[in-house]
Amino acid sequence: MKKRSILMKAIIIALLVVTFAGQCFAGVNPFTDINETAEKDKILSLQEQGIIKGYGNGIFAPDAPLTAAQGIQLLVNAFDLNIDNIRFIKEPKATDYFKNADDNAWYANAFIIITFSGLELPSDLNPNAKWTREEFAFYLVKIMEIKGNLPMINLVPADIADNGQLNVLYSGAIQRALVYKLVQLDTNGSFRPKESITRSDAAVQVYNALEYLKAHPTPTVQ
Repeated sequence: MKKRSILMKAIIIALLVVTFAGQCFAGVNPFTDINETAEKDKILSLQEQGIIKGYGNGIFAPDAPLTAAQGIQLLVNAFDLNIDNIRFIKEPKATDYFKNADDNAWYANAFIIITFSGLELPSDLNPNAKWTREEFAFYLVKIMEIKGNLPMINLVPADIADNGQLNVLYSGAIQRALVYKLVQLDTNGSFRPKESITRSDAAVQVYNALEYLKAHPTPTVQ
């Protein structure tokens, strides 16, 4: 009888743990300021996965420009980047790699992690700078291809109406972003590369990238 009592207690505790965990997950409050945002379901999906958290109190600020710090944190979260397998002689700091960073800022750890992701970022990067549409697309495609070990692709370049405005260093990645269906041109066939990318657009592109990788998993080594 004693053994049965102990077993029943263990079962009850296990059920309570599962129930509580389910309540915690269900307790994520959806953003309240994206009702008029196109593809809001993609943003909510990222929120449920813990990839984006917004500003608290249900605020995501979808139309606000994405800063470099926010963009880097988004990439780290989305692609589950980490430095768990790296052993450092001394504790790294964000300012070891980015001279304009703040070692005590909320983004400091993400800046350290991104350094070892294979993505190259300028050492004088300004965390508060507004990332342009071409900058974000470039970094997103690069980290997506690294993480997914995607093969090189032959493509017929899309006819981009404002192609002359593209930074030549970013143009190839943007062409691939179109092929991967991370982005699309506007009704005028333009990409608008120099515009600041909004937080909602960045989130949607990240969602599209993750979906592409799900559909094209990394080949396993035999």
